[in-house]
Amino acid sequence: MTTNRWRMGFHLMPPTGWVNDPNGLCYFNGLYHVFHQYSPDWPNGSERGWGHATSPDLVHWTHHGMVIHQDIPEDANGAYSGSAYIVPGGGAGGSDLLRLYYTGNVKEPGAHDYIYSGRQANEILIETTDGFNLGEKQVLLRNADYPDFCSCHVRDPKVWSQDGSLHMLLGARDMDDEGLALIMESQDGLSWTTASTVRPTSHFGFMWECPDRIALDGFEYLSFCPQGMAELPWANDLRDQSGYIPLPAAVKLIGCEHVNPALFRRWDFGFDFYAPQTFTDPQGRTILIGWMGLPEPPFDSAPDNLDWIHCLTVPRVLTRCEDGVVAMAPAPELEQLRGEQASFAHVDSAPAQTRTATLPAHRVDIVVDGISGPFDLTLDGAARIAFADGELTLSFDDGVQGIGRGRQTRSVNVNALENLRVLVDNSALEIFANNGREVFSTRWFPTADQLDIAIQGTAEEARVWPMGDGMEGTY
Repeated sequence: MTTNRWRMGFHLMPPTGWVNDPNGLCYFNGLYHVFHQYSPDWPNGSERGWGHATSPDLVHWTHHGMVIHQDIPEDANGAYSGSAYIVPGGGAGGSDLLRLYYTGNVKEPGAHDYIYSGRQANEILIETTDGFNLGEKQVLLRNADYPDFCSCHVRDPKVWSQDGSLHMLLGARDMDDEGLALIMESQDGLSWTTASTVRPTSHFGFMWECPDRIALDGFEYLSFCPQGMAELPWANDLRDQSGYIPLPAAVKLIGCEHVNPALFRRWDFGFDFYAPQTFTDPQGRTILIGWMGLPEPPFDSAPDNLDWIHCLTVPRVLTRCEDGVVAMAPAPELEQLRGEQASFAHVDSAPAQTRTATLPAHRVDIVVDGISGPFDLTLDGAARIAFADGELTLSFDDGVQGIGRGRQTRSVNVNALENLRVLVDNSALEIFANNGREVFSTRWFPTADQLDIAIQGTAEEARVWPMGDGMEGTY
């Protein structure tokens, strides 16, 4: 068995090493740019900075290696997460200017806890007019520039323009171990001052990471990753969560001081999802990409003896539902990787229809429409997606050669299951239910050469396509 059997064909990943948070997402100079947290020499110890990949179509990717290094005193212990902002006509000769904002992490020597003392959180800017040749680093904010109530944990700048000013959203932890967000303001993108803070109306985690402001159909959302959530009944004993809070109609994040944590909705109900970031493309679509991993997973992220770990989700197009829920769907560009449609064989007749299909590889796109009543879809007899009694569940039979690597069960309550789309990409699974209102992301590590699919339940139509490889440019 080679480790390449688990490498992805349409989930972005580097050739080797560790990948986590997507950073600096944008469309610039005719290309989609995805930067990401990167440790290229993992597991043998490595610096932590930004990797870079580009695509003309969100499908075919080229990886350009590590491009932002921890090479100045202000980012000596890591070039942490951040975002991209495009200044139209801001470059030489009137060309557009791409600005990359990130947090430089510094751990000072001495007896420190690195929460309340001993850590520098520096917001740093790099500019480029072509997306590849990066300019000098400019340090914009240091610990002394944040409010006095902040601990040393302030990071992950997200920058946008609104109402005639630039705004920077930062995740933070205060001295009382309360998570919150800071909103900074600037006229030029260089000089920043604190404009406001956003706090929960009741305690909701000790730290908020990877904050993002999202606007859909005139409504705004605060997306963030609260830490310290394990004791909540829906948290599956996980410290780290990822979700969003919708703001009331006509309320802007820049004018919002408090959000209601009772309205928090997880982006993803699966095992492996964290640190999402969004951007708007030339078509006006809001696109989200997340990390298919967790900071402290209670299961194996991957088998031993690999020289790579983790990947990013496929690009997901966001839409707002009438009730304010944000639905996610794979970018339609992915369909260009579909091969010739394969056939399901009908084993039983209605009402408990059973369909099966076997495909030569674990890289497929499955679509099931017109589902009614209880429903069950299994992959290799090990990964099971089931709906019954108002509950949609993803589970693994971990006794099947450890395919789930300790992952067991995740579920969400739903009124009905109407349709399902499952993207299988070797060791990545993304499951979109009810037009993307409910999504599950997970890694799994199948050992069979062929993929066996079994569907049981009533559905009007079930289709499956083998998928091609959009990642050849990264190997």
